[in-house]
This record gives sequence, structure tokens and C-alpha cells, in this order.
Amino acid sequence: MSGGTVNTSMGNAAVGRQLIRDLVENWAVWRDAGDWDRFRTVWHDDGTMMATWFQGPADDFIRVSREGFEHGVSILHFLGGTAIDLAGERAIAQTKMTISQRGLVHDVLCDVVCTGRFYDFLERRDGRWGIVLRQPIYEKDRLDPVDPAARVELSAATLARFPVGYCHLAYLQVGLGFDVKPDMPGLVGPEVENLYRRGARWLAGEPL
Repeated sequence: MSGGTVNTSMGNAAVGRQLIRDLVENWAVWRDAGDWDRFRTVWHDDGTMMATWFQGPADDFIRVSREGFEHGVSILHFLGGTAIDLAGERAIAQTKMTISQRGLVHDVLCDVVCTGRFYDFLERRDGRWGIVLRQPIYEKDRLDPVDPAARVELSAATLARFPVGYCHLAYLQVGLGFDVKPDMPGLVGPEVENLYRRGARWLAGEPL
């Protein structure tokens, strides 16, 4: 392989990684700002979103996110570093993130902060990168009253229904009426190991 070909390949990979980073950052900014038309552009038409409170097509996720936004549901995202594995027209991106949600817990206004990673299955189609599947990994969380003088008593039984990585987030969401999925991937365990295997198969060209 000539040096020019190597440099071209490296350049294409660098461009691909930058485009994917831009996409991941745009997802968080446009979703949290309620910029729904531009938020739709980060997904492919068959995109799927997995979250504690929602699992399904991207179009449905956009619709219910918009409805929640318009009714005062407060869910915000903050991003850290991104690691990207590229394989031709496909990629897996892992991005450090926090999910912050505010709501009433037993009539006490509380903030929940959950730390984890977005694990994204991406593909370039007709020259455009887009998300095919977003599966968050939930690593740890905490719940605090907004008023530091307030106290809230949590049900140990309700917390125990959910993995340690998002049990407080689930507690808040269940109290707000959401149907929360009880087996999302965490930092370790069979769920996240299975996710990594799916990611490897995706990069190898297998269907999702």
C-alpha cells in the first residue's frame, strides 16, 4: 500500500470520527433545546432509541420527548469524551454522559443525576452518518432534594427493583408514571457484555 493511500485512509477515518462526534453532540444540544426538526436529522429512518422510560422507533421517541418537553418534563444531558470504532460504513461510538432529571419524589422536588455512556450503532448511508440504535449504559446515579434542608424517604423495595446504575433515576420516573425497563446495561454484568457482542457483530457487517 502506498503512502498516499495510507494518508487518504487515515484522513477519511479522521473525518468520519469528527462527523460522528458532531452528530453525538448535536443529539444532546438539539434534544434538550427542543429543536425537534434538527434533532430528527441525527437519526436514520429506521433508528431506534432505548432508554429507561422508552424503547422504540426514533420518530416515536421524538414525539414523546416533545410532548414531555411541552408539559415541563425536565431531562437534560451533558457529554464527556467519545471513543469511536470505525469499520467502513459502520461505527460504534461510546460517549461519556450524564442524564439529569428533576421532578417530585413523594412531594419533594428532587434532582437525579445518572452517569454512564451512550453506546451508539451508526452507519453511513448516501454519504450521511446517522444513528441506527442508541443504547445507554447506566453506571451509577444519585438523588438529592433541590432544597438541601428537605428530606425524602425512599422505599427500599422500589429501589431494589432496578439495577444499581439507575435505581434512583427509575425511582423518580416510576413516581412520575413512566413504565421503566428493569434490565438495562450497567457498568458490568451480562446485559453490557451482550451489548458489546452486538457491537462487535455490527462492526463485522452483521444485521442489527
